Amino acid sequence: MMLTPYPRSAKIRLGNIAHLGRMIDKVRLRQAGQIPDYNYLTVGFDRYLLDFLELDTSAFEQNVRDGGTDQDILDWVRGQMTARTPEELARWNERIEVSGPMDEAAKRRFQQRLDDVAKKRGVPVATLPHVTAWSDLIELDEDRL
Repeated sequence: MMLTPYPRSAKIRLGNIAHLGRMIDKVRLRQAGQIPDYNYLTVGFDRYLLDFLELDTSAFEQNVRDGGTDQDILDWVRGQMTARTPEELARWNERIEVSGPMDEAAKRRFQQRLDDVAKKRGVPVATLPHVTAWSDLIELDEDRL
């Protein structure tokens, strides 16, 4: 049985930017046909990061698809992105690490995702580790929690 590969954790920082490495992994895995139905670059943390750095989505994706190391891609990102202060990056990183659902619709999506994780594991939701942040829910879903 082949396991689905997961991109690295959103909490892992590349160039002191949370989620950047994960977004790179998503492009690479999609290109390799390993996550064909994976949402990336248009929603969630991907979209927020691209907007925060003011990067062109197509250019970012193409740069990753062209190959190169994480450092090569980070260098490209730094050359293309809108400069951010250390304080802005710290706020971004904190947002990735601790933000949870903010409104009722998001709370319903969060709970549905928890239900899906429990179903996938074949356990009641109440037995899952308690999580409140989106990034922790991803960790839980991808078997890192």
